[in-house]
Amino acid sequence: MWITSSQLRSGTDILGDVDVSLRTTTHGSAMVRPHPSPEALQQTENRGSMKLHWRVGQQGRKKKIYPILLPRETRTRRALLICNTEFEYLSQREGAEVDVKEMTKLLEGLGYRVDFHENLTSQEMDVVMKDFAGHKDHLTSDSTFLVFMSHGRRTGLCGTKSRDETTDILSLDTIYENFNNKHCKALIGKPKVVIIQSCRGDNSGAVLVSDSAISKMPALSSDSTNAVKQQCRELRLIHLESDFATLYSSTPDTISWRSPVTGSIFIQRLVEQFRSHAFNSDLQELFRKVQRSFEDFPKQLPTQERTTMLRKFYLFPGH
Repeated sequence: MWITSSQLRSGTDILGDVDVSLRTTTHGSAMVRPHPSPEALQQTENRGSMKLHWRVGQQGRKKKIYPILLPRETRTRRALLICNTEFEYLSQREGAEVDVKEMTKLLEGLGYRVDFHENLTSQEMDVVMKDFAGHKDHLTSDSTFLVFMSHGRRTGLCGTKSRDETTDILSLDTIYENFNNKHCKALIGKPKVVIIQSCRGDNSGAVLVSDSAISKMPALSSDSTNAVKQQCRELRLIHLESDFATLYSSTPDTISWRSPVTGSIFIQRLVEQFRSHAFNSDLQELFRKVQRSFEDFPKQLPTQERTTMLRKFYLFPGH
């Protein structure tokens, strides 16, 4: 008679999941099961070790990925989208409405309810951010997107009354301050994705080299304006600023390009990459794919900055 480990298994069976065949012998009326061979025990040990390593590995992977704790039906993801198109002293940002439409469709497809605001001064943008940071829905959300589209300077984003480097400018630091772990406790430990479509200066992002092939460029305009205290009641220390991932449309001091018909190249390519790869790529890999898509457009290159994510963030569209 042959007996397998599945027949012998009990709550504390040392054989685990290993199939070990044991011959049952009879001495008089007593049934005696001989000990497994040394080879079988070694196999059991190895399999048990592999199983332990697998469990540890699974736990390790979970610690490296931002969790989605609630099902889609009860999750309350929200995204903030601010777009300035009309200015008192600067040129109108024609084509920006296309960016708003495409970005809204993308975010809604990823399960975010989009709070949209347009044509705000820097002070009004600050008020809108503070209100959004205090929204109760963040308590039952796992992440947020913060999307800004405007004219810009190196120092920040232009409000609708901006006319030079110093008037009506929203400092980029204000974004991170409003959503840091001190001022937005509902998003502590949750990904905060910042997307910024604006110029950061008036320079071209391209340089001519002797072996370069200059391809035809589409008719474009630009977004250039010239064309830690610890509170006593806290029980533990946490980072003041963490879990941010930021993708700027261009490098410092350079222009971001926009078509009056199809919108900005940055938003176009970002939407394309997210739609194609969000199902199997984490956020920062998506950012790299957006950057790589600009290899054929030397006038502009998106850049990742001020990224403080401690884990990988998968959007899991549809879940």
